[in-house]
Amino acid sequence: MSFSEDVKKELSQMNNYVKKEELKAELYGYILTNNVSDENTNLKFTTKNEDNIYRYNKILNNLNIKYKTDIRGKMYITIITDVINLNIEKSKDINILGAIIRGCFMGGGSINNPDKENHLEILLKNENSINEISEILSIFNINIKLIIRNGKYAVYIKDGDMISRFLALIGAKKSVLDFEEIRVMKEMKNSVNRLVNCETANLNKVINVSVLQINDIKYIISKNKFNLLPKNLQEIALIRLKNEHSTLTEIGKMLENPIGKSGVNYRFKKISEFAEKLREEEEK
Repeated sequence: MSFSEDVKKELSQMNNYVKKEELKAELYGYILTNNVSDENTNLKFTTKNEDNIYRYNKILNNLNIKYKTDIRGKMYITIITDVINLNIEKSKDINILGAIIRGCFMGGGSINNPDKENHLEILLKNENSINEISEILSIFNINIKLIIRNGKYAVYIKDGDMISRFLALIGAKKSVLDFEEIRVMKEMKNSVNRLVNCETANLNKVINVSVLQINDIKYIISKNKFNLLPKNLQEIALIRLKNEHSTLTEIGKMLENPIGKSGVNYRFKKISEFAEKLREEEEK
């Protein structure tokens, strides 16, 4: 089961059926979505989600609204056969406003698994629906973005904090906790990966530099010119040969008279210049 299905399952199990005003508000939210259409003056709701159709029909039952339900393939279809007049009073009541948004999400919403990416989307009927939803969500400082795809209207949220706030508003308490837990684990995993990548890059850099230094030293030795190097360069060269994977800082601490990273780098630079002169003489 996907995270989106988990959220809808949780919402379908809300036991607020005695609160008629909230039920009317939630039904109103359903009607704002793209999945509710007019069929011969009747409202038709279509969904593949079993928990969703259960919730929708339960709302209709508790509001004494007549309907009929059909199953066509994988689709559940409920057609309201009554004339309904919801008369939603859009006050600042958080429960009423949350119910409208809950109906919108149940009717036309989806949310990606948070371990992949943050993305919550609701397919809406028209621009009027978008304006109504935007107005409500702005009250709770939840920012949404609009997208028009193949003539269809949708709003979406990609910010993780905004999605958590949205889920809390529609009453998906368990899903909020699950969403935040997955977000934390994802961030920890990303942090570990960044650290490992950084350490790997640094290690590769050390190894690459070490290989060049060792090649220069071995070349000088192969030409029997090692004894021509100053004593301080001979010392650091021998330490490098015995410590291939050590950093410049670590090499510096191994010297009889320890020096810093810049001093070590300077000495290896001199060894490299000496080896390069030998190579040039050999080519003449």
